[in-house]
Amino acid sequence: MPGFKLAIDGPAGSGKSTISSLIAKRMGWTHIDTGAMYRAVTLLALELKVNLNDEASYRFLETSNIHYDYDKIFINNRDVTEDIRSEAVTNNVSLVSSFPYVRKMMVELQQKAADYGNIVMDGRDIGTVVLPHADLKIFLTANVEERAKRRLKEHQKKGKSSEITQVIEDIKTRDQKDSTRKESPLRRAEDAIIIDTTHLTIDEVVMKIIELTDKKEN
Repeated sequence: MPGFKLAIDGPAGSGKSTISSLIAKRMGWTHIDTGAMYRAVTLLALELKVNLNDEASYRFLETSNIHYDYDKIFINNRDVTEDIRSEAVTNNVSLVSSFPYVRKMMVELQQKAADYGNIVMDGRDIGTVVLPHADLKIFLTANVEERAKRRLKEHQKKGKSSEITQVIEDIKTRDQKDSTRKESPLRRAEDAIIIDTTHLTIDEVVMKIIELTDKKEN
């Protein structure tokens, strides 16, 4: 697997996708948002009206093409970057991503995508499952209140009205589901560097990770 592999993991609202995208742009690397890929599976399952609770229902993945390219996610060459952020997808993505079959299919795609070149990949199991031999592993975190504020800002930008208390509860629920699921739960790799982003700006986190990457490369 030639090229530098940077794995960034963390819970919902920790800023991993935004930060990974900025790092990739500044360094001229490829960014792969694995969370967007699981959201795409969820969107397609909802559109196909399959039984979300039945693992066998996801066999449609064998004939579907899901790929992430230049910060956009595609299903069968259809740009679904905005569609995957719907409330219905958000409410069901933890369930969909908990199935071993779904994770197996997605991990295979993610590992193939990371085969060549310098890669920044973010998600919840990158350092532990997808790229266990990554050159640098980062685990981003932040307190629940700060993560909720960030999510609330995202909602407001999209014209969605949300209450901060509800967003906090939603994030707590997501954390619980992600960290306790049987298949590839959210956890920090033993060799990952923890960065608490609670009191840091996005740019400060980006520069910190770029400095760590430069040290690893040299």
